[in-house]
Amino acid sequence: MTQTGRRIFLIGYLLREGDRLKKTELQIPAGDAEQRHLLRSLMNIRPAGPVSEEFLAVQDACLQQELAEKGVVSLQDLPRAEPGIRLWQGDITRLSVDGIVNAANSALLGCFVPCHGCIDNAIHSAAGVQLRLECSRIMERQNMPEPTGGAKVTGAYNLPCRYVLHTVGPIVYGAVTEKDRMLLAQCYHSCLELAAAYQMKSIAFCCISTGEFHFPGKEAAAIAIETVRSFLKENPNSPEVVFNVFKDSDYEIYRQQLKSV
Repeated sequence: MTQTGRRIFLIGYLLREGDRLKKTELQIPAGDAEQRHLLRSLMNIRPAGPVSEEFLAVQDACLQQELAEKGVVSLQDLPRAEPGIRLWQGDITRLSVDGIVNAANSALLGCFVPCHGCIDNAIHSAAGVQLRLECSRIMERQNMPEPTGGAKVTGAYNLPCRYVLHTVGPIVYGAVTEKDRMLLAQCYHSCLELAAAYQMKSIAFCCISTGEFHFPGKEAAAIAIETVRSFLKENPNSPEVVFNVFKDSDYEIYRQQLKSV
């Protein structure tokens, strides 16, 4: 099956779910970019629920082809900022490390806004629908929203990493409070502890809470670096840490605070 054939199959399957095809006159577009946009949108809005093995096989082949086209980045490709810490600007869904950190919300089910620009959406879209299903099982057992500052671990499915660590950062309303700072530090510490418990050798952090949750980037970076440095010092066998940034402004913030970059 070609990549176009895969997308058309997956779009048709998702449209037929819940009789959506009968309720819409939406036509599958001919262009590759438009098909990718529609497929990602339908995956984003799909609730956690049973899915056929055929769908998963086709979806996995489709996402693996997309990953091959983007290219995988290994830990050794990343510049070292200081002992145990690397800094890299790019798409976190390309990183072949043991674990990547997802800045989640308290529902822990991923972003349901079609093609939203948040990292939660990017990670779930690249991993496939299995990630939302696993998160849903975790939340069903937990039977309460995920607390701020904690962390959960799942498989990575079609991502090149082994695990995804999901953490809920503080939402900043107005001025940053001491509680906000404490909770952000807790996010990093919880992820590092979980990575160590799973014997991960490397973990990549996104800029937790600095996007939709409005934590100022410069202060968030200082907390992230301080927390990681402290953990690495106290735990000699800690996983190697990658600070992954996407925006130029965030790269400059981390570059200035990690002096050896």
